[in-house]
Amino acid sequence: MHVPDGFINAPVSAATGVVAAGAIAVSLRGARRELDERTAPLAGLVAAFIFAVQMLNFPVAAGTSGHLLGGALAAILVGPYTGMLCVSVVLLMQGILFADGGLTALGVNITDMAIVTTVVAYAVFRGLVKVMPRTRRSVTVATFVAALLSVPAAALAFTAIYALGGTTDVSLAKVATAMIGVHVLIGIGEAAITALTVGAVIAVRPDLVYGARGLRQRLKLRVGGELVDAPTPVTTPVAARTSRRRLWITGLVTSLVLAGFVSFYASASPDGLEKVAHDQGIDQKAKEHASSGSPLADYGVKDIQDARLSGGLAGVIGVGVTVVAGSAVFWAVRRRRSDDVSPASTTVENV
Repeated sequence: MHVPDGFINAPVSAATGVVAAGAIAVSLRGARRELDERTAPLAGLVAAFIFAVQMLNFPVAAGTSGHLLGGALAAILVGPYTGMLCVSVVLLMQGILFADGGLTALGVNITDMAIVTTVVAYAVFRGLVKVMPRTRRSVTVATFVAALLSVPAAALAFTAIYALGGTTDVSLAKVATAMIGVHVLIGIGEAAITALTVGAVIAVRPDLVYGARGLRQRLKLRVGGELVDAPTPVTTPVAARTSRRRLWITGLVTSLVLAGFVSFYASASPDGLEKVAHDQGIDQKAKEHASSGSPLADYGVKDIQDARLSGGLAGVIGVGVTVVAGSAVFWAVRRRRSDDVSPASTTVENV
């Protein structure tokens, strides 16, 4: 759903830029409360993982593909404010280095893919977990539903933005129907990837998953050779099964493998927005990307003729740059939080 330059006119693009800048400013403050010394490294990894998985287009229907948006995944793993920053970092790296998503449309893309997806997904997720038992299964189910709904919500948001600033005269009803229809299908893939990833992290380090804080498990008793629930509502925190370092290394290696190798086998069909834009004539005034001359444009390394090597190397570089940029941002936010709560700022003057 990366919007290229030329789809949206200058005034609306500027307005969404203001919205995006304001949301990022709010998120920088909100992320201070979400990040601590345990979760700050995870946030940079989440950004890199989203970058990697976005390279894996999967087929949906009628020559159309989809890929992860990542808002739901980031919001549930590291919190909605931090999640919004994660997706924004990914979009910035993609736009500058890989010519994916227009630079003048960066505000549109952040508003649509970072703000809308994280807000909708986390609101749905929180609403569901409040009425469901605090178990791993409940968190996974809530994750699936939240991710599923976040994608058509982003499609609807794009339609609204296009209604305000679209550069071509097309039927908005047809655009809305096509966008929401195909992105419901893409949402199923998003939901599956998000639920599997969140479930995998909860299985080994539930304490690091923002959306699973407070997750507890009921104690079991062995009676007559069978395990049964304890008769009283006694619960215990779910134990961690691996170290943070091992989790981080595993996540980084997984991201590198996905971007550097698995991405070669991704669907080559146009994604949901590209397909709808072509079918409905939205792309009539699309402009060449300002970074089209980048050495990494279109997810390939310039002057390397072998397509597999070129794409794989570009993916590895992208993961590396994203994890470094994301980690730098989140460590800076974490350090700012430490400064805010330093002993000097919390001393009480004797009177």
